[in-house]
Amino acid sequence: MVGIGVVGAGYWGPNLIRNFAALGAVELVAIADRDSERLGRVAAQYPGVATVERIEDLLANERIRGIALATPADTHFALARAVLAAGKGVFVEKPLARSVAECEELIALAAANGQVLMVGHTFEYNAAVQYVEECIDKRELGEIYYIYSQRLNLGVVRRDVNALWNLAPHDISIALRWLKQMPVAVDARGYTYLQEGVEDVVYLNLEFPDGVAVHIHVSWLDPGKVRRTTVVGSEKMIVYDDASTEAKIQLFDKGIDRRGIEGSLGDFDSFGKFQLIQRAGDVLIPRIDFSEPLRAECRHFAECLAEGRRPITDGQNGLRVVKILEAATRSLAAGGASMAIE
Repeated sequence: MVGIGVVGAGYWGPNLIRNFAALGAVELVAIADRDSERLGRVAAQYPGVATVERIEDLLANERIRGIALATPADTHFALARAVLAAGKGVFVEKPLARSVAECEELIALAAANGQVLMVGHTFEYNAAVQYVEECIDKRELGEIYYIYSQRLNLGVVRRDVNALWNLAPHDISIALRWLKQMPVAVDARGYTYLQEGVEDVVYLNLEFPDGVAVHIHVSWLDPGKVRRTTVVGSEKMIVYDDASTEAKIQLFDKGIDRRGIEGSLGDFDSFGKFQLIQRAGDVLIPRIDFSEPLRAECRHFAECLAEGRRPITDGQNGLRVVKILEAATRSLAAGGASMAIE
């Protein structure tokens, strides 16, 4: 049994608590939160699990091997550093930290202490995301042209971070997993309507070295819940709709073929002329054995603690996402100017 502690029982913490409590190989030892009313509700729901108001009580508990942090983004670095310094593994909800320098320090500390450092990029444990990855890896879509995603909703409006830092980490981590490379440049434009200095809607563009373009639109000020990503390839196109209950994946056998005019060799004739011909084929809605991604993520953290494994979404994974977020933040401040990624 792997002993787990959870810090934060507010918005997202209860989901972590529920999943850790349901795992057979995990002992949910204790939950920490500064709000005594929250702790009272948790204690009533999970009798036998200790509830405390200080993280120090979890750090001193020898039964706890790993701690999951579901706290505001600005607290991630200090709390994760304290957990690692105490000789325990840490699972940090996204983003890993608020700067590249903070991420690098956590990575170095985890390595020095031989501890697990994992970031909560939940969608990388999503079966639909993994299906799209397999299609891209097998080149079923052909050459990838571009990807665009929308993550929109009406609320929850945050005060500590803008829509970029709150919502875009999901889509950035998905794009990096699918394309298996870092962008060379990013630009972002954001708009503030509800709170001064906190962008409610952001349009983010990522430019990759092989010419692939990724566009990400995030907002917490939109009339409907949208969680949709489209991948356009030279052979096929695929739509991943996480909000759909019946068709999370739709694979379209359609596109534009480039053919040389009669008498040509290959795509072009001797004068460089060609035709663009629209192709429309079948639409496939594949059967996907879907399970809760957060459950798989929590199980993976426990397995990494027990077996000394490196997480799929490790510190380097979190660092890559924060590099892009940091560059995008500079772009927002510069009115949408393009920022290079090292």
